[in-house]
Amino acid sequence: MDIEVKKSATNELHFVMKGERHTFPNLLRETLLQDSSVIFAAYTLQHPLGSECEFVVKTKGKTAKKALADAAKQVEKKLAEFEKAFKAAK
Repeated sequence: MDIEVKKSATNELHFVMKGERHTFPNLLRETLLQDSSVIFAAYTLQHPLGSECEFVVKTKGKTAKKALADAAKQVEKKLAEFEKAFKAAK
């Protein structure tokens, strides 16, 4: 996955994720929205058949980069829990 930052401000971050459609961006958006300091998190596909999405994060009380880093840690934790549960189910 490649990321291209379009706009980086203290409380706002715009970036393009290349090679992604809905799976990871939707997981990231949902995780970001669980953070009370995130006031907006959304993504759009740049083209219906393409594999790039543009992501926007807006925050209040925490920097957008910190919110994104926290969300990435939460996603990693969720994936580790899923892996553990999947291995136990065998």
